[in-house]
Amino acid sequence: MSNDKKNPASAAALPALPSNFLRAIIENDLAAGTHTRDGMPNVITRFPPEPNGYLHVGHAKSICLNFGLARDYNGRCHLRFDDTNPEKEEQEYVDTIIDSVKWLGFDWNWQGPNGNEVHLHHASDYFDQLYTMAEYLINEGYAYVDSQSAEEMAANRGNFNTPGVNSPFRNRPREESLQMFRDMKAGKYKDGEHILRAKISEDAMSSPNMNMRDPAIYRIRHEHHVRTGDDWCIYPMYDYTHPISDALENITHSICTLEFQDHRPFYDWLLETLSKGGFFTLPVPKQYEFSRLNLTYVITSKRKLRQLVEDGVVTGWDDPRMPTIVGLRRRGYTPESIQLFAERIGVTKSDGWIDMSTLEGCVREDLDPKAPRATAVLRPLKLIVENFPADASEPCSCPVHPHHPEMGVRNFTFTRELWIEADDFMETPTKGYFRYTPPVGDQPGSRVRLRHGFVTECTGYDKDDNGNVIAVRVKYFEDSKSGTPGSDNYKVKGNIHWVSAADCLEAEVRLYDRLFTDPQPDAGGKDFMAALNPNALETVTAYLEPGMKDAAGDQRFQFERHGYFVADRVDSQPGKPVFNRIVTLKDSWTAK
Repeated sequence: MSNDKKNPASAAALPALPSNFLRAIIENDLAAGTHTRDGMPNVITRFPPEPNGYLHVGHAKSICLNFGLARDYNGRCHLRFDDTNPEKEEQEYVDTIIDSVKWLGFDWNWQGPNGNEVHLHHASDYFDQLYTMAEYLINEGYAYVDSQSAEEMAANRGNFNTPGVNSPFRNRPREESLQMFRDMKAGKYKDGEHILRAKISEDAMSSPNMNMRDPAIYRIRHEHHVRTGDDWCIYPMYDYTHPISDALENITHSICTLEFQDHRPFYDWLLETLSKGGFFTLPVPKQYEFSRLNLTYVITSKRKLRQLVEDGVVTGWDDPRMPTIVGLRRRGYTPESIQLFAERIGVTKSDGWIDMSTLEGCVREDLDPKAPRATAVLRPLKLIVENFPADASEPCSCPVHPHHPEMGVRNFTFTRELWIEADDFMETPTKGYFRYTPPVGDQPGSRVRLRHGFVTECTGYDKDDNGNVIAVRVKYFEDSKSGTPGSDNYKVKGNIHWVSAADCLEAEVRLYDRLFTDPQPDAGGKDFMAALNPNALETVTAYLEPGMKDAAGDQRFQFERHGYFVADRVDSQPGKPVFNRIVTLKDSWTAK
């Protein structure tokens, strides 16, 4: 990593990377040496979550972008908590955010000239400096204490079609505003009694940009703060805190989602004004915006996600149906698949929708080459091999992974009674059905190979008193065992999986699906609760090959024919795993 001013990092020195407008900006800055400073990297980004909830898949895109850009350009990325709203913030949220970022594969350490630097920050680290800068703005006539009620302020602010009206307190003497601001800090006023506002220009209240109409920069909140306790009863607003925090941390590229585009003029004005006061040296950080993630069949509103939790629609923030990072993790998604997804959807400046199948395709692509294979029967039907001795067993084996022999083999047994999938037998077959069908007249039943076992021929079936098929009967051919000489003499079209009823593992398997049936469940003011998918979770008792009893929490498998599954990281116990379906083998989703 080079920080030599005479030889700044340049785009030409970097490996080929996916192109997007943010990379172009960074590479131009690198070529120009815009942010070359002694002892610091030329690219410093940040991820600034508010610790008031759990991160979701949209945040994952931002994490991968900010940390990924820093990684790719030999820079560093800061994790900074925007903890300026104490009534909504909890340590639980701080802890889960830290855990989620680490799980995704990133950290905030940087090996600088003086060794390892840890760049985990909080906006509350800067409360003293933020306050000092606010006093400076008051003294220079760039801020004033407003004593209007919230309703009066809202009415006088105007709207997109109507200019705002100056506050009657806008020209309050600087000395008076300064004393009132100090009294606000000293706790002499109640919540909402006064507020500190920026005064950007004389005609600011006529600005077409609502964010420039004397924006609030400090409000009174008599709330206990998780880090600063009761030291403060005034707290800075995000739009004020964010640019100053960026500048204090020497951020070079402050990357936000598009909803902050109209906030950028205030960002620039504030840093320019404070630089004139000697608080910062040029160049100051610049803000750049990209489109947020809009993923079909998903909602990302924290308020609506909280409603799902509080109303008991899901079991918690980490319910595998939730789009939270903890939910995706428990569902079985891998950090690599989410990073691949973030890279694949790219970075643009225009809003659009990404289909859920793209995310699902990424986890399939990630797991296919590395997930061990396993056999699982999810909807069991008994198979009785009539001519196989009741007290006998035949060892069978197959590869752990068909393309990686170094991963070893799986061992299991063939016995008289087996379990197969219920839809592997059809009493009255349809055209093109090649699994078990019974004999009809003088025509024998169908022949089917039991994978890694024997070829069998259907001889009949049993029903219960309600007419339901409860067992299929077959005979096997002793010289047809897979992998033995002569076994390929048997030509059959049907080839199905199975497990032995004698030594299989009985396990709970949760078949998760999309939480909503509408691709845009809350768009246009729709009631997202009306779009809940009643089939988003089905729990079955399945039978698995015996080796699966040793599956550890978070261990992922491909259940052949069914999809990718993970041992639940919460509910699995030693010797008694519980499995969650991550995704089916193919994208064939339709609302049921």
